[in-house]
Amino acid sequence: MSHVQNWTSLGIVDPSSPPVFQTPVKRIHQTDDVGRFLVSLAYRDIGLFILQLNHALCPRQPNGSSFPSVFPLGPSSTTTASIQSCQTLLSRIRNLIGKAPPDPGSQRFGNVSFRKWYQLLNAELDDLLDHGLLGETLRIGNGHAKDEVASYLLGAFGSPQRLDYGTGHELNFIAFIGCLWKLGHFKDGKQGGGIEREIVLLVVEPYLDIVRQLISTYTLEPAGSHGVWGLDDHSFIPYIFGSAQLTRPISSELDSMPTEGSVRGAPKPSDVTNPTIVEDMRQTNMYFSAVAFINDVKKGPFWEHSPMLFDISGIKDGWGKINKGMIKMFNAEVLSKFPVIQHFPFGSLFAWDENRQVLDQDLRRETTRSHSHLG
Repeated sequence: MSHVQNWTSLGIVDPSSPPVFQTPVKRIHQTDDVGRFLVSLAYRDIGLFILQLNHALCPRQPNGSSFPSVFPLGPSSTTTASIQSCQTLLSRIRNLIGKAPPDPGSQRFGNVSFRKWYQLLNAELDDLLDHGLLGETLRIGNGHAKDEVASYLLGAFGSPQRLDYGTGHELNFIAFIGCLWKLGHFKDGKQGGGIEREIVLLVVEPYLDIVRQLISTYTLEPAGSHGVWGLDDHSFIPYIFGSAQLTRPISSELDSMPTEGSVRGAPKPSDVTNPTIVEDMRQTNMYFSAVAFINDVKKGPFWEHSPMLFDISGIKDGWGKINKGMIKMFNAEVLSKFPVIQHFPFGSLFAWDENRQVLDQDLRRETTRSHSHLG
């Protein structure tokens, strides 16, 4: 998962000859399977999509321009029908929380009423995905696309068995949006950055907000947490996209992501340890919004309950350096960790098939190395 060539877009399937859709299934059963995942088409496509979204959030400052364009969180209004359809979906999912109030009994490890909420979501799933433009998108392939996509949406809101939520569930939501992208759902938006920004700011952030409400309402446990030695008990994505919002501007869509520096006026990385600044920034930046939620649910000194974020706050090379590091860490701590990635299911859109391009590159590398040894 490289930090360069971020402007490449995830491919869209040909609606005249769609893949054979299938309900995604578990493929990673043991630690050795992770290596196989890392040369799969799914791994390639997940990485490509995250980098595509990440690149879109980087500030822009064309040559000759005095002031950079930045892309903060803000009002959720949009005229893009595909985004509106996702917002409607999320709004209906959020409303289910009111139909499953938390059990009043004391539960230290997750409130059992979360299972009722999850049952409501499962029962509504078919109708939720049949609605409006979303339903039209999912009728491709005689409607079988819906079963495949539904699996990722349902997997994006935690585990009713373990009463927990973590980065693996968050990854399922990215896959859900990625499936919609592949099916051409977002083709009505401004391509080359505009629609990607709307996806993150108007769909991904509201999803994260619902998840935070679920965690608070049902006291969901961290899934596969490292405890205080992890980046965050529940999420990773907002730290990638939030740091991208604050990086040094690029001058054109073809520029790679900056690997150091910050946009003019950005808060300092060390400001995440200042509760007043964090509270002020939570409405406009995804990184600070995620830190603000930690402050909401954890007590005590920041360096004590979030030592990794505290260490990162000392980086002097700006938000570009942090963004690069976040992508490397996501690859290592989410995509490459068996306890997290073992639950990710594979279908036709995020496929277990081997990425022949990677294998061909490896073969060429090995051939070159062998020839050099022979010489």
